[in-house]
Amino acid sequence: MTAVWSVDRKKFIDNAKQVKANQNLMAVVKNNAYNYGLEFSVKAFQEAGINTFSTTSLKEAVRIRKIAPEATIFLMNAVYDFETVRENEIHMTLPSLAYYYEHKEDLEGVHVHLEFENLLHRSGLRSLDEFKEVLKDHEQNKSDKKMIISGIWTHFGYADEFDVPEYEIEKEAWLNIVHSLLEEGYKFELIHAQNSAAFYRENQQLLPEHTHGRVGIALYGSRPYSKLSEKQIQQSLTVKGNVIQVRDVQKGEYCGYSFAYEVEQNHTKLAVVDVGYGDGVLRTRAKHEATINGKRYPIKALMMSHMFVAVDDSVTAEDEVILYNEDMRIDEYTFKGVGANSEQLSALNHDSLIKEIR
Repeated sequence: MTAVWSVDRKKFIDNAKQVKANQNLMAVVKNNAYNYGLEFSVKAFQEAGINTFSTTSLKEAVRIRKIAPEATIFLMNAVYDFETVRENEIHMTLPSLAYYYEHKEDLEGVHVHLEFENLLHRSGLRSLDEFKEVLKDHEQNKSDKKMIISGIWTHFGYADEFDVPEYEIEKEAWLNIVHSLLEEGYKFELIHAQNSAAFYRENQQLLPEHTHGRVGIALYGSRPYSKLSEKQIQQSLTVKGNVIQVRDVQKGEYCGYSFAYEVEQNHTKLAVVDVGYGDGVLRTRAKHEATINGKRYPIKALMMSHMFVAVDDSVTAEDEVILYNEDMRIDEYTFKGVGANSEQLSALNHDSLIKEIR
């Protein structure tokens, strides 16, 4: 027996359609599509009507181009392998004024999106004046070796925060830049800013004058914040193991590595399950429960390839043990403090788990 990572393909596509809500979306497929797999995810999103993708890795961008020859692909990190970017017709961020002046000839023929750093301060131009400086210099540049300014974008770092004003502050600053540039007559093929949280905060509508929402985690079945109903985003992922055997242990005995769990009552039954942190189960996730035969039982100890779950007489060897499914959602444990949705997904070890697309 081996633990299994499985996805219901139809449910995955149906969720993408529900998230899309007839808007133009740029699907974020970074980090191997949140560990769902690039090929699977890109093709599934295309079936859902999405043909614009973004990632942070040039290697992944090249892979996407092979999977989706006609797609628009946006690279959110600046790189220096300009020839590969050109050869694969990849759009790329322009991360700073200094980068522009240093590499404006290297960027010949490359589609760039001018980035606004906003409150995140991770990357991007710092102000409307810097946007105008780049745009005016580019207009005045008579060289044949010119980049192509195809878009503008930003990231809302506080869209999932409701108790502070930062989201409205960063949104207002960005919309002022967008409106000012368009009012001056500049035109852009793509204008995008909304992550999953911002997209849902705007009731799955694009911000004014935007062409795309740039959505990640919601497309993979997790809510970006707890105020959303589970009905709005459906999870297609199941992660499950198996009961290898059930052990009868006594009060005062220790189970697991380094005295992980001290038995509190005589004749306690512990199910030994064939999944552990080597398979990507976070230690914080193991502070909660697993489902066996439709009932939740507490996890008591986590090891590399196993875990102990305290059970009752109804549990026997070969029973399935569910760690994640539509009733034990990734986002449920996000909101319980286990870790970000993407953190839980990224941790899962696809080299040790059996991977199934159903």
